[in-house]
Amino acid sequence: MVEVPGSSPVVPTTCLLLLFGKVAPQDMEIVLALVAATVFGVADYSGGRAARTVHPMVVTFVGQCGGFLVLLAIAIASRATLPPITDWVWGGVAGVLGATGLLAFYRAMGSGYMTVVAPVSAVTATAIPVIVGLATGERPGVLALLGIPVAVVAIALVSDVLGPDHRKAPPLVLWLAIISGCGFGTIFVILGHTTDGSGMWPVVAMRVASIPFMFVVIKLRKEKLSTARANLRYVLASGILDSSANGIYLLAVRQGLMSIVSTINSFYPASTLMLATKLDGEKIHRSQAVGLLFAAVSLTLISVS
Repeated sequence: MVEVPGSSPVVPTTCLLLLFGKVAPQDMEIVLALVAATVFGVADYSGGRAARTVHPMVVTFVGQCGGFLVLLAIAIASRATLPPITDWVWGGVAGVLGATGLLAFYRAMGSGYMTVVAPVSAVTATAIPVIVGLATGERPGVLALLGIPVAVVAIALVSDVLGPDHRKAPPLVLWLAIISGCGFGTIFVILGHTTDGSGMWPVVAMRVASIPFMFVVIKLRKEKLSTARANLRYVLASGILDSSANGIYLLAVRQGLMSIVSTINSFYPASTLMLATKLDGEKIHRSQAVGLLFAAVSLTLISVS
């Protein structure tokens, strides 16, 4: 079993090391954060495809059930020790916050102001762990500090903040976007402060809390779970990939600074955009292309720092 300094020997780390070959320990957090961002982006694309025919709440609930089973299997196979009760509690809090963030995000996106909601949510989710990391004593290199604001601009542009359909959103929509971003960003902070030797258990704890929470919400809204069959492949893919991405992020943040890992992790809209252009024939706007260039510049600054 391959062991990365500062973490427990877990199966996901081993698989990723084998996939990418020999990676220097100081670069491992960058590789893992990039993988997490890519998987998050594919999960978002899958969720978007599923939501075309299935209610977003049903997509989230059924998908997270699938993700829970995968995470549980990985956690057991890794033989990581069970975390202390504090990790279970904080993992549960993260699960509820994540589910709440998704509900706010879907509500805001459904309003028709996607070019406002997506960048506001993404930038907020990036800013929170960066601010917390710097406030708690993290000191990235000078080039990395330059790369972080470049990344924020890149995320906003890739999320289509200057898209042709951009309109001024009502205050409620803007607040929902901020709430969703706060929920997602807080998850990244909580996962970054869990016990190093606990493997995937903190992410399992997230699902233990979020699944019952979403079930209650669905019952109150009287949504039918059977509708998930209409697009079950994408429904399950969205949940399994999202849960896996959280797990990969957890491994990444245990290797390096939360301010750096969370910034790279927030490049996830890029992979969503790439899939949308390749599979759905969507066109990349000029501002999005500039955003992808900014993302490359940011990643270079952070990597060489």
